[in-house]
Amino acid sequence: MSGLIALLDDVAAISKVAAASIDDVAGQAAQAGAKAAGALIDDAAVTPKYVHGFHASRELPIVWKITKGSIFNKLVILLPVALLLSAFAPWLITPFLMIGGAYLCFEGAEKIAHLFIHTDRHDSEKHIHPDGDGSALEEERVAGAIKTDFILSAEIMTIALSTIPAEDPLWMKALILGVVAIGITVTVYGAVALIVKADDVGVHLATDRRGLIAAFGRGIVKVMPGLMTTLTVVGTAAMLWVGGNIIVHGLDSLGWSAPYDWIHHQALAVAAAINHWPGAVSWMTTAFFDGIGGLMLGLVLIPITTGLINPLLQATVLPLLAAIKSLFAAKPES
Repeated sequence: MSGLIALLDDVAAISKVAAASIDDVAGQAAQAGAKAAGALIDDAAVTPKYVHGFHASRELPIVWKITKGSIFNKLVILLPVALLLSAFAPWLITPFLMIGGAYLCFEGAEKIAHLFIHTDRHDSEKHIHPDGDGSALEEERVAGAIKTDFILSAEIMTIALSTIPAEDPLWMKALILGVVAIGITVTVYGAVALIVKADDVGVHLATDRRGLIAAFGRGIVKVMPGLMTTLTVVGTAAMLWVGGNIIVHGLDSLGWSAPYDWIHHQALAVAAAINHWPGAVSWMTTAFFDGIGGLMLGLVLIPITTGLINPLLQATVLPLLAAIKSLFAAKPES
């Protein structure tokens, strides 16, 4: 009997440890997801354009294809790479994080630059709105969305990895990254699915219903263009703020603290001058200067990225990713 009681005590102790570990994983995953908000908003803002122009019946299937590609990017490619980095080269996490931050700055600055300078890339994208009934075109759009998602997913996973304590065991890091990958993917592409179908829902309610429901449907149709514009603006601002913040903190951790110290000093000075809600004022001031720094860096990176980095990626990294995916997609011969 005493042996059985001891065994039950051990099981209870193990259960407590497991429950605490699950809570720890969930808490750290939530923290990591919050840190990746800038890339998450950008992902949700960018993806709907890949569905535009297709028949309504193909919109959700296309979003589902992109979702599966995003899960593949995060769990099959990026998660093992992140774990290898954590185990064998943790010193590379900060430089990789800064590379991702620089990419966010580039994307945000390019969106703003496009308001004043119409590039060939954006002009070509703007005029590609065919009827959308070709399977080849659909696959091309999906492939383009998954490539864009890979870069954003790499940034999300690197940000998530940087928030996990170095002393955590490898299995816990894998669990946290897996929860972040699935949670963010479901959140982003669930939101995308709602966005792309909102117009159809609004039209259906406005035409097939009466009274308040019909008015609600008409309201959805009217609000959606403004919502998409707002989402784009917020996404662009978030990219510049998060990207600039990553660069400033990365430089500080690598030994150059001047930008971080200057912004911190300005934030304290503005908060003291206003003398109300010091925490919120300090945060907004920091975000403002991080965003300005991100915009300046992004403008510098536009010619470098379009003229050198993008062609290099097209010639090396993207064919390698395509080869990896084809290995997993290959069907064994019967």
